[in-house]
Amino acid sequence: MSFRKVVRQSKFRHVFGQPVKNDQCYEDIRVSRVTWDSTFCAVNPKFLAVIVEAGGGGAFLVLPLSKTGRIDKAYPTVCGHTGPVLDIDWCPHNDEVIASGSEDCTVMVWQIPENGLASPLTEPVVVLEGHTKRVGIVTWHPTARNVLLSAGCDNVVLIWNVGTAEELYRLDTLHPDLIYNVSWNRNGSLFCSACKDKSVRIIDPRRGTLVAEREKAHEGARPMRAIFLADGKVFTTGFSRMSERQLALWDPENLEEPMALQELDSSNGALLPFYDPDTSVVYVCGKGDSSIRYFEITDEPPYVHFLNTFTSKEPQRGMGSMPKRGLEVSKCEIARFYKLHERKCEPIVMTVPRKSDLFQDDLYPDTAGPEAALEAEEWVSGRDAAPILISLREAYVPSKQRDLKVSRRNVLSDSRPSGGPTSPATTADTAPSSSLAGAGEAGKLEEVVQELRALRALVKAQGERIGRLEEQLGRLENGDA
Repeated sequence: MSFRKVVRQSKFRHVFGQPVKNDQCYEDIRVSRVTWDSTFCAVNPKFLAVIVEAGGGGAFLVLPLSKTGRIDKAYPTVCGHTGPVLDIDWCPHNDEVIASGSEDCTVMVWQIPENGLASPLTEPVVVLEGHTKRVGIVTWHPTARNVLLSAGCDNVVLIWNVGTAEELYRLDTLHPDLIYNVSWNRNGSLFCSACKDKSVRIIDPRRGTLVAEREKAHEGARPMRAIFLADGKVFTTGFSRMSERQLALWDPENLEEPMALQELDSSNGALLPFYDPDTSVVYVCGKGDSSIRYFEITDEPPYVHFLNTFTSKEPQRGMGSMPKRGLEVSKCEIARFYKLHERKCEPIVMTVPRKSDLFQDDLYPDTAGPEAALEAEEWVSGRDAAPILISLREAYVPSKQRDLKVSRRNVLSDSRPSGGPTSPATTADTAPSSSLAGAGEAGKLEEVVQELRALRALVKAQGERIGRLEEQLGRLENGDA
């Protein structure tokens, strides 16, 4: 009798979590005590943002990732809201732009200086007013530039063009009760939502229509979450009628029965799912728990495979997840979480143990980069596009960030002023040129260009040779050759 098939093969079976050393934590942060089930934390490859306690209004802290250790009480915050901040989200296409939703019924979008805050930031780039009750959810479109979704306790979902401060779509008839969360699909053509009426809905925002709905996805009355996976399936977390925590996987083509349903335990904290589309691993963090469970989603039954649990002593108040392009590829890091305690933020690194120091391309397929695939106007006109992918092989060097500029144009008239008779091009053409000096310069320039070409060819040849050697070494280590 063969026992070979008893253990399922997976390269993520041995993923282990490890908190960083104390000197790499962010100490003395007064994390917000507001009663709202958001993550309270957002992180990107440049900055960590945490919603904090603030007297007389709402504020959040933005720290450069390198600013570890004790954070001074006088450290400047982003403090333009007049009520507590409930949710924050970094723009996926600009690492210096962050959106915030607040109890003051507004959404604000902020431009963070390149090196972090030197003084309190009170002036947002744009204020988006349209909700009549507190705004608990803000989330950026994954592929279209400057498109932002907000959802409030008025049960309304608004979609904005931040670049022009316009309200693009108002969806006010689809949710009869409080919206718990909203998640875009991979290309941003649809979003799914979890609602207090126990329904999970899939919505086409541009048509304003309900594509699919599952009533009583989880029977319990406590908060649910629903997220889109890369292949279009929907993953939900919630509670059973007996208040046991559950996770489920749904096929939007057939929402009658879940593809998979697992009961976890009977704790009462809402389960926050974090999904990595590159590895198909879902990390589930319970508010008030001291553990992170992780599961791999596959195409074979039972579809949701438990991998492991990271356990610590302290309960978590919130959690942030680093995008893939901010991870340390050389250490085989496949996820990094920023766990909020009562007065500190502790990074937790998820690693796949590997002996080789080479780039592990099976762990790091091309991932979504910071370049937007569409402009807002293209998305509104009906176009869809998958994220523009980048390779992490070259330890990814970030591109120059563009400042967010808001142009409040009249939507009705789209007339552009034509260039006058003295345009810059004509003045440049008439500028005098010294042809004698230019001839000598051109000769030198030609020499430099030839040298550059030769160097480029050499570098390319060496790169190919290194690639071949790495492949051979990888095969030797895996015992293939």
